[in-house]
Amino acid sequence: MNTVEVLLRLLASVLIGTLIGSERARHGRAAGMRTHILVCLGACMTSLTSLYVVKVLQIQGDVFRIPAQVVSGIGFLGAGMIILKSNKVITGLTTAAGVWATASIGVALGYGFYSGAVAVTLLFLAAIILFAKFEKRRKSAEVIYIEIDDLYEVNAVLSKLKNTIPQHFSYQTFAPKSAKTGNLGIHIVIDKRIDFDIDSLCEIDHVAFAVEE
Repeated sequence: MNTVEVLLRLLASVLIGTLIGSERARHGRAAGMRTHILVCLGACMTSLTSLYVVKVLQIQGDVFRIPAQVVSGIGFLGAGMIILKSNKVITGLTTAAGVWATASIGVALGYGFYSGAVAVTLLFLAAIILFAKFEKRRKSAEVIYIEIDDLYEVNAVLSKLKNTIPQHFSYQTFAPKSAKTGNLGIHIVIDKRIDFDIDSLCEIDHVAFAVEE
């Protein structure tokens, strides 16, 4: 296990963490690119450390002991991403499962199992992108998340939303997913599926971004 091999595995973990994290960040999730990179990189390092102890330091032991703790330990991080909203809707399950999968990919990379890591990454991205579109088609309601960058303009933005969205909707306000001071998150729930350009909401003053949930 030379330095080049170590760097290759670590760089691969950063790349895969970036690929998975960027998809989550695009949907405004709290666990975005940086979180997935760190999880994948840290998991990879646990495998590398185990191999280093056995192969370089010549200390006999179980090379799977340290990485095995990642599988269970990452559950604590995932639990913090699952939220039960006031309307009894659970969110964050996909992101939590994604972080767990990213950690397992990192462990595989640490052991040099490149083919398995790449295959799981491709299947992972295919699942969360393609199946997300399939699930959206089956939903009976449209849920849109927007973030307002000025708390004093909430009423003005809501008034403009009523003129922009061609259907009656309800809404809930809560802490912003971006965690930016002065921002406010709003969930817009439209009773039925409609053909609507969500990007048009971003043209409204003080709407930082809008994504479909």
